[in-house]
Amino acid sequence: MPSRVIVLAGPSGAGKSRLAERLGLPVLRLDDFYKDGSDPTLPRILEGANLGLVDWDHPDSWLQDDAVACLERLCRTGRVQVPVYDIAHDGRRGWQLLDLAGAEHVVAEGIFAQDVVGPCAERGLLAAAYCVRQHPVVTFWRRLTRDLREHRKPPLVLVRRGLALLRDQRRVVADAEAKGCRPATPEQARRELASMLAPVP
Repeated sequence: MPSRVIVLAGPSGAGKSRLAERLGLPVLRLDDFYKDGSDPTLPRILEGANLGLVDWDHPDSWLQDDAVACLERLCRTGRVQVPVYDIAHDGRRGWQLLDLAGAEHVVAEGIFAQDVVGPCAERGLLAAAYCVRQHPVVTFWRRLTRDLREHRKPPLVLVRRGLALLRDQRRVVADAEAKGCRPATPEQARRELASMLAPVP
């Protein structure tokens, strides 16, 4: 039997990565499937009469088909080479082997994770799907402090992006829910998943 996927979607900064870490399972970071910054197909934000910065929060900025193919191979074979993406430099900086080492579940998390729910379900690989959410102001602050600490982008860019995502959070959660994710706080999702993963006596 193939391993199965636990999807953690939700707004950037909502606590997906921390929750994935607490579950103690292998993790596939879907954000590593972003397109390189030089890719001419990247969507851009319209600023006045010109196309400005890359819109990294648009689903066209990442490679969904590559992510789904990687997940399927991982679940069916137990190992796969995955890209390592450097957000600060807008590009891949290598590859690494992800080995499930016999684990029956793998966590797939990222801001576009809701877009792998349907394909995983169609392939019989979906175990559960959550949209991790918190109060929008909490999410904004967590995201901003993380991105500043990791020097992901210039500070002004991070503040502008953060405010835009703050306004857009309700739509993001609704989109994830429409695609099959159950909205929950990180703690609610952790409790439910811990119960699901607990061995049967």
